[in-house]
Amino acid sequence: MRYDSYIICTSPRSGSTLLCRMLQDAGAGHPDSHFHTASLADWRRAHGVESGADLAKIVQAAKRTGSGEGDLFGMRLQRHSFEFFMHQLGLLNPECSSDVARIEAAFGRTLFVYLNRTDKLDQAISYVKAQQSGLWHRAPDGTEIERMAPPAEPEYDGARLALQRDTFTGMTAAWEAWFSAQGIAPLRINYSDLSKAPSHEVNRVLTALGRPAVEIAPSVARLADQVNRDWAQRFAAEGR
Repeated sequence: MRYDSYIICTSPRSGSTLLCRMLQDAGAGHPDSHFHTASLADWRRAHGVESGADLAKIVQAAKRTGSGEGDLFGMRLQRHSFEFFMHQLGLLNPECSSDVARIEAAFGRTLFVYLNRTDKLDQAISYVKAQQSGLWHRAPDGTEIERMAPPAEPEYDGARLALQRDTFTGMTAAWEAWFSAQGIAPLRINYSDLSKAPSHEVNRVLTALGRPAVEIAPSVARLADQVNRDWAQRFAAEGR
């Protein structure tokens, strides 16, 4: 059976931008963090809805954004956005008795994709390094896709890495608990598999959605370099 929508459940620096861009290039909607911040005002601005518009109108506008030119809605749901998002869907569909029912009342039959990065230290290093350097994503040709701050040299901070590693570990536990509580068996994708064979993993999603497989090249490059490796070795040497 074909799905009306899919939600990529994930956390930062898991490869979600790569996956979202490739799915969009494959014609599978326009997946992005359409409900990223805990603010209805931000949601309205993001989807071009007039100030004061009600929740139902915001969600409808977001569905149009996330569907692109097609009939399939896609979105990325970061764990830090989860609670506010689900609270709003509860207000929109108070008659529903579960989170899955609330999601499907808003977006139709939904495939849940769980994108996880097993190595939490590597994930933490990627996150802290991006915050410090300002560069979050780059294309294969070296062109910057997303920069959040002026260029800066990243500096090792073991305590910060440990805290971020533990934060990501907690996010993984929270996703797993939610899947179990809701009876969800998500399509699971691991960062390491996505980075090694991105086209294969994208086609796993397309197949699960009932869409034809495609040949597609990645439009986002890995940023890991010797700095990442040096930080990992230093962190291990510190016995953290």
